[in-house]
Amino acid sequence: QVQLVESGGGLVQAGGSLRLSCAASGSIFSINVMGWYRQAPGKQRELVATTISGGRTNYADSVKGRFTISRDNAKNTVYLQMNSLKPEDTGVYYCQANIQNTLLKRSEYWGQGTQVTVSS
Repeated sequence: QVQLVESGGGLVQAGGSLRLSCAASGSIFSINVMGWYRQAPGKQRELVATTISGGRTNYADSVKGRFTISRDNAKNTVYLQMNSLKPEDTGVYYCQANIQNTLLKRSEYWGQGTQVTVSS
């Protein structure tokens, strides 16, 4: 069994900062891509940022220069530092990871989501 557990969401004023964390645990052999997605009310889930095991990162245009994704491979944890938050960043943020388990099966996993609310 593999689990992703997120933490760090909350309520913040516009211009503020939050840091999200997502820890993967269980029967993990390797993790390739880890990332963050978000879903605003009435909208589809969208990519926020991803990072691959080699360190390359990818960001949605809407968060470039404000958000930073990072990863601690030793802890199987991915972080999302969110600065200069805007009301349009409000939504449920989901952690996602492509994981190879100890039986060498590759699967996509999702966290339960954490709410981020930015007030104007």
